[in-house]
Amino acid sequence: MRDTIFAPATAAGRAAVAVIRISGPEAGTSLRALAGLMPKPRRAAFRRLRDDDGALLDEALALWFPAPESYTGEDVAELHLHGGPAVVGAVTRALLARGLRLAEPGEFTRRAFEAGRLDLDQAEAVADLIDAETEAQARQALGQLEGALGQRYAAWRGLLSEALAYLEAAVDFPDEELPADVAARAMPLVARLTEEIGAAVRDARRGERVRDGYRIALVGAPNAGKSRLLNALLERDAAIVTATPGTTRDVIEASLTLGGYRVILADMAGVRETEEAIEAEGVRRARAWAADADLRLWVVDASASDEAWREADDIGRAGDLLVLNKSDLAPGPDRARAERNAKWSGMASMAMSAVTGDGLADLRAWIVERTVRDLSGAEFPAVTRERHERLLADALGHLSAARARMFEPELGAEDLRLASRALERITGRIGSEDILDVIFSSFCIGK
Repeated sequence: MRDTIFAPATAAGRAAVAVIRISGPEAGTSLRALAGLMPKPRRAAFRRLRDDDGALLDEALALWFPAPESYTGEDVAELHLHGGPAVVGAVTRALLARGLRLAEPGEFTRRAFEAGRLDLDQAEAVADLIDAETEAQARQALGQLEGALGQRYAAWRGLLSEALAYLEAAVDFPDEELPADVAARAMPLVARLTEEIGAAVRDARRGERVRDGYRIALVGAPNAGKSRLLNALLERDAAIVTATPGTTRDVIEASLTLGGYRVILADMAGVRETEEAIEAEGVRRARAWAADADLRLWVVDASASDEAWREADDIGRAGDLLVLNKSDLAPGPDRARAERNAKWSGMASMAMSAVTGDGLADLRAWIVERTVRDLSGAEFPAVTRERHERLLADALGHLSAARARMFEPELGAEDLRLASRALERITGRIGSEDILDVIFSSFCIGK
């Protein structure tokens, strides 16, 4: 018999209400033992909870969800208790005494997945919804939970099945009176799938960045004002600011919400040639973080004349922004030189002062507009996690192989089967136990 599990479904600590969820074959027996009279299914009922010795534990609400109409697909009970630690602890001890065990992280949702109540991508959406800090993250997680991803993958699997049927007909019934071009009829379907899945892979970063955060790197030479700019954008002191070049040695990340999206700003070591080992490592990390960022703000001291900015000018890319800092000071020759360089590289430029705040509102508005442009889209993203991206790329590789071998039906059919399996792994229709362990271990206890 499967274990019956339980766990608090609300955060620990002092609160008005705490919820304990129970799932498994002994859920009903345990609820009856504590509450006496069973409540009607899916109806909250007031009950006095007592342990096996008859001692009063709490006056609470009890709910009963008989299988299979429950979150996990098993018998489920919920106890809505007064939220004091003493009450929660007493009910926990009473359930342990009855032989129930505390649930592991994600075990309730894993049981829901194993019972067919959720696809794997929907289970991931549960975790994303719990962790959501912004409206965009919650909106994306809710869409995924409602099946937006699953429906898209199901449509692709349907096209794959149709294409596979043509190839298998050519292989299995060569002597039947089938059209001569039966195998060739799979070609338009495979071409369409290649185009749609290829577009999804190219768009993968959008869904992942909504979930994980849009990454913006503040790059430039030492003492250009990157740390002060970080603090100004955050409206708090996150980085140490001094007049000494090279104060920042490591990457300092901080998050904020802009335009409804999570944004991760990173201050980092000033880029320059150095023999000092610690600073050199900081410069290496700065370049690595900036290379993977979605946007780079290239901060230049507009009052300088030493051309120190040139040591970081190779980091910027077309579409990035040149931030001409220290506009409160008299402009130096570096300002015009950096502006010309940025224009040739396809970068916009903007002047501001992190000290006085002049131009800061315009810079913030530019960042918001850019973030919203990059992360919003007419269609729900087909990729919200790196796992999805890898499997879609795998499917795309098999589709490319199938197109190259379409007139060898046996080989082309096998390629299409492999592509279909890659899609099935995203929704969890097939997959290894190790992958499930990794996914569900990231959940909070009680979910």
